[in-house]
This record gives sequence, C-alpha cells and structure tokens, in this order.
Amino acid sequence: MCPHCRAFITAADRVCPYCKETINARAVDRNSATDMLMGFIPNARFVTVIIIFVNLALFAGEKMIGSNALTSAGAESGVLVRAYGQWYRLITAGYLHGGLLHIGMNMWVLYDLGAQVEEVYGQARMFVIYTAATALGFAASALFHPGVPSLGASAGLFGLIGAMIALGVRNYNGAGRSIRAVYIRWAIYGLLFGLLPGVDNTAHLGGLVAGFAAGFLAETPGPSRSALEQAWRVAAGACLLISIFCFYRMYLHLTATAV
Repeated sequence: MCPHCRAFITAADRVCPYCKETINARAVDRNSATDMLMGFIPNARFVTVIIIFVNLALFAGEKMIGSNALTSAGAESGVLVRAYGQWYRLITAGYLHGGLLHIGMNMWVLYDLGAQVEEVYGQARMFVIYTAATALGFAASALFHPGVPSLGASAGLFGLIGAMIALGVRNYNGAGRSIRAVYIRWAIYGLLFGLLPGVDNTAHLGGLVAGFAAGFLAETPGPSRSALEQAWRVAAGACLLISIFCFYRMYLHLTATAV
C-alpha cells in the first residue's frame, strides 16, 4: 500500500504509479532479519513469535507444576476484577489456556493471522492492536458475564481480524473489497464457533470491535523516522510495560495464595 495516497500497489513498486511518490521498503522487508530460523519458518514475524512463545511457556509451566494455579491466578473473572480490583487479569487471561486443544487452535490461528497483520501494520501497531483487543475483550466479558471465568488468546485474535476488516473498509477499491470479504468471513466463522457451550463470544465481540477501531485509526506504517511512527513505538513500549506489570501482579497473587 502506498503510504502517501493509500492506494494498493505491488511489493516491487518503488514509485507509486498513482501519486508518483517514492516508496520506501515495507516494514516487513526492513525487518526481514527477524524472520525465524533464516526462513525455515517462512510466515513467522518477530512479535507474533514472541506472543506464541509466551503462551506456550505459560501453558508448559502450568502442566509441569501439575496444577491450575496459573489459571486461577490469571484468568479473567468479572467478580474479582470488579470487587477486588484485579484488573491485571484483563491482560494475563489472554496468555493462558485451558487445554491442549484450546492453545493448539489459538496458536495455529495466531501463527498465520498474526504474521499477516504484522506484515501490513508493522510490529508496533500489531502489538498495540493485540493488547488493546485482549484487554477490551475481557473487559466486555467481565462486564456482561461477571460470574463466568474466561481465558485464551481469542479476544486478541478477533482484534487482529477486526484490524484487517478495518484495512478493507479504509480502501474502497477491488483489493479492499477482497480483504473485507475474507476477514468478515473469518469473523463470522469465529462467532459461529463461539456459540458452542463454554466459549466466550462476548470477549470475541469486544476484541473484534476494539481491533476494528484501533486498525481504522492506525493506518499503515509510513517513514520509519516520522513522529507518527515514533509515537506508535512509544505506544507499543507502553503496552509491553503494562503487560509485564500485569504478569508481575499475577505472580504476587500466585505467591500470596501459595503461602
């Protein structure tokens, strides 16, 4: 996409055929060194892989200690969030899973979807979108279903779907229509799956709305040294610090209940 006129162009174009402006290398090309294992994992992007790693590490850690202590300490619970101020759960719940099938399906989707969003929006925007969708998705769940615990990466995943729908909405040409059609189908399939018992569709919808709003406002990356790109990097850093603080709060809760 041309950062000047927002028209869709090919990856090989270095001058936009519509506005005639010079095109810098895409964020994904500038960050090609972050591809994992020198291309042996071809779709992998740095932020996506880090998120997957954190999810898998927490899941493995819980299975190694042979208890559901991490889930109890970090899952979203509207009662605990609202009555006891345990707001950290709105973030930590997005990195915890209830079983092998649960984490397997979510990480499979994240592996492809996360790479696509990271390629289009860049690392900073992708992480901000994912974090915002996770927090607001579980906030919606805590608000409307306070007595039902919830966890999993799907709120963030729906946020990424929403961001891609927003990309299609912002572009009214044929490519934009194709993008909208593909990701609206993804959203419909996911929401239909969410009708199954035990699946938190409220978190899905909250994440979808948050991701769409963030993606619509974000646009796509421009020149890397611009003030706007610097601001997105600062926002991503803030999201990282907030996430670390939330996991620290989870750790404190975990150790306090273990005593």
